[in-house]
Amino acid sequence: MRKPIVALIYDFDGTLSPGNMQEFGFIQAVGSTPAEFWSKSNQIAVGQEASNVLAYMKLMFDEAKAKHIPLREEQFKDFGKSVQLYEGVKEWFDLVNDYGASKGIKVEHYINSSGLKEIVEGTPIARKFRYIFAGSFIYNEKGEAEWPGIAVDSTNKTQFLFKINKGIFSVRDSVRLNSSMSEEKKRVPFTNMIYFGDGETDVPCMKIVGMFGGHSIAVYKQGDEKKRALAKKLKRQGRVKFVVPAEYTPDSEAFKVVCAIIDKVKAESVLQSLM
Repeated sequence: MRKPIVALIYDFDGTLSPGNMQEFGFIQAVGSTPAEFWSKSNQIAVGQEASNVLAYMKLMFDEAKAKHIPLREEQFKDFGKSVQLYEGVKEWFDLVNDYGASKGIKVEHYINSSGLKEIVEGTPIARKFRYIFAGSFIYNEKGEAEWPGIAVDSTNKTQFLFKINKGIFSVRDSVRLNSSMSEEKKRVPFTNMIYFGDGETDVPCMKIVGMFGGHSIAVYKQGDEKKRALAKKLKRQGRVKFVVPAEYTPDSEAFKVVCAIIDKVKAESVLQSLM
């Protein structure tokens, strides 16, 4: 019997980190503040009737160019080193992997973010992920960013759930994504998916995971009543099954929920083998 795979899929900003990844180095490097940067980005999006994601990527490019800061992959990764993470995040992945292994379950972790892959790759947790689905730039012959390559918004994030389902480890590949595949050949059933998100931009992914029998979890920053109220609203609306603080320690609610889901997957796998 093939060992079951449980996929934990995380939004990044507000889910694993208490802020947006651009706020931990890049915005300061261009001489701005988070409030100023996001206000400008929103003005571009509203004024041009443009994608919020493409607007912030253009602003990153324009602000860096104005300050004569060349944007290279290595520089983005350097910014990633400064990204703050919630309590327990660094140890979380091994913690869950070990619990899964004790139950005969293979656990995999994925990022599904509207942020930048290059910045995530610079964080100390980058190697813990099976794959990082996120935005990225196109680079010229000098290795400098010159155009958005991939922009990931709240709706097209859903495609990556189906890629994880089929075992497609590429942001670009849409041919295999749209090809027919029998259920038994799909690598990770939706019932074995756990989606972590912090807000309304995660709703499409939360909803799809739940519709197909998986589990969605809304997290909120401890002490932030606005975020807690939003997470509770998502549960009332049926968008998520669980609401927990964004803490990832061994005694956290998040760990208890994930362990219970792993136990459920194991039990269902055993029942299936007896049929």
